[in-house]
Amino acid sequence: MSEYNDKLQMQIIDYFNCGRQEYWLSQIKKSDWGAGQYLFNLLRENKLKEVVGENPRVLMLTNGEELVSFCTYTEKDDIQPTELTPWIGFVYTFPKYRGHRYVGELFLEIERLAKSEQVHDIFISTDHIGLYEKYGFEFYQTMKDMNGEPSRVYRKCMLVS
Repeated sequence: MSEYNDKLQMQIIDYFNCGRQEYWLSQIKKSDWGAGQYLFNLLRENKLKEVVGENPRVLMLTNGEELVSFCTYTEKDDIQPTELTPWIGFVYTFPKYRGHRYVGELFLEIERLAKSEQVHDIFISTDHIGLYEKYGFEFYQTMKDMNGEPSRVYRKCMLVS
């Protein structure tokens, strides 16, 4: 099957509005990343709002029954306290799907949401250099995360009319 055909089967699902939360939660659990496991536990224990604020979104790019990539779009992330908001967090792509920029589909969806909410800037906290720049994010500043460790904060300016 060609990559083009794979893309035709892909769709973005909002975890909280999907009607199959248990199934997709089991797929998030399969991530091999500590933060992915943390997200799994927050969702399983219904504690995500306590950490990231009201109205969190967990967006998932799926390929049929497979989870390709996921991320959150939330009021807060691991840089707290701060006035900066909203944040993209828990960005993860499963290994077999890496290298195709599929997570960019989730970022485009978040940009649509941000524009509809008249958001001026969206932020990402990361240790990566050169990853989010591909998606139009620019280094904003280094800030301390909740553990007191330095983290690079990137910003994407949204043009709101």
